[in-house]
Amino acid sequence: MPDAFDDIFTELATISATQALLAERVTLLEDRPLPRPDNTEPSPGAPILWHTLPPAQRAELWPRFVTWVTWLADRYELTTDQLPGACWWRHGAVVEELTALWTSHQSTHAPDQDAGAAPHLWHDALARTLDRLTHHWLGPCRNGHHKPRHRTPWHDDDTQANELPSVNDSPCP
Repeated sequence: MPDAFDDIFTELATISATQALLAERVTLLEDRPLPRPDNTEPSPGAPILWHTLPPAQRAELWPRFVTWVTWLADRYELTTDQLPGACWWRHGAVVEELTALWTSHQSTHAPDQDAGAAPHLWHDALARTLDRLTHHWLGPCRNGHHKPRHRTPWHDDDTQANELPSVNDSPCP
């Protein structure tokens, strides 16, 4: 015959297990480094959106980023066809790709990361990034000769933001 307290003990065990999980999560959160009050030092692997950074933070991070890109080019013996040293920063998509690779590299080598798999996975990301740089983002730039891509910028056209599509508009093929 079931005891009248069985349901209460079962519920208490569930509450206790939930409390233990929450305590573990709080401990993990408390062990994370706090962001600096001046907000100039993102944590390793934190995304960097250059266009949203305050000027002081951008001025502090950009030279470090350029130093890292130079290290990357030298360490991995990148050719000017892979990354033109004379103009890579003039290509927005290249900057974004390299920024993602940089923050990933920082995260990969942070003390609390998986020391076994993370560096290998980062090298896989490097190979994919180099492929995208050379085949998609650099356009005709080669061997230090910068040639801007020919395209009409979208930022001059406010039509997209101001016109709602009609219910009868057919989707693009």
